Amino acid sequence: MDSYMNGGLLVMAMTIYLVRALPLALLRKEIRSPFIRSFLYYVPYVSLSVMTFPAILSATTSFWSGLAGFAAGVVLAWVDGNLFRVSIGACAAVFLVELIL
Repeated sequence: MDSYMNGGLLVMAMTIYLVRALPLALLRKEIRSPFIRSFLYYVPYVSLSVMTFPAILSATTSFWSGLAGFAAGVVLAWVDGNLFRVSIGACAAVFLVELIL
């Protein structure tokens, strides 16, 4: 499991580094295209999300408790935004669903 996580971390770091550093190294002028600028801005967030989401669903005993924790986390982050409250709420949702199932 550790080698899988270290490999994922390495892939994420390389993705972020290459997408951010390659244009900086190859292009000498400022990038003016709004599409390319927004693409380069959001790539790190997307790569982190794509690597984290499957781990959220498989980290618990059942798929449904992972989904409940994810949903609770999304709702709490949308409403409140406090990282501590979001993590406590997601853990509580997982715990309650695990008790029920």
